[in-house]
Amino acid sequence: MAKYVCSVCGFVYDEAEGYADAGIAPGTKWEDVPEDFTCPLCGVDKSMFEAE
Repeated sequence: MAKYVCSVCGFVYDEAEGYADAGIAPGTKWEDVPEDFTCPLCGVDKSMFEAE
């Protein structure tokens, strides 16, 4: 499982943990996160995240 970091604010999406507040289950791979996902801290889109 990988982690992806928002290049603007540093929020980390951890595939192992998912993101319950957005309805993303633990174990959800980054490529399976919906394309309309936005950073919960700063609001940028998924394209602004980079693999850690």
